[in-house]
Order: sequence, then C-alpha cells, then structure tokens
Amino acid sequence: MGKNSFCCEMMKSYSTFTCKSCKDEFECPDSLIYRAQDGDYGIIIHDGGQSYISIEYCPWCGSELK
Repeated sequence: MGKNSFCCEMMKSYSTFTCKSCKDEFECPDSLIYRAQDGDYGIIIHDGGQSYISIEYCPWCGSELK
C-alpha cells in the first residue's frame, strides 16, 4: 500500500482526520490513528503524552499496512 493510498474508507477517514480545536492528534480524543512521516501507523494512546502502539494491519478491514 502506498503512502497516499488507503485499504478502506475507515482507515482513510481516521488517518486523515484533523481536529479544528486541538493542537495535535495526541491531544484530541477523537483522533484514533497516528500516521508517521515514514508511513508507519499506530493506535493513539490517550494518556496525556505522545504514545501510540504501532500496527501492521488495519483494525477495520485487516489489510496489511506495510
């Protein structure tokens, strides 16, 4: 899967989500997926920091993300 393509609409929606009232995705409770500059993906851990768990498969359709 390329850097700008997505396996499903849910992954596209959550990977490109931008909140207009929060400073970044780690602050916003509505942000679920972190998309790193290098193309890696992760599920955001809303613990007050910038933690996330790396994922290799889409949580919605199961497609491989790398």
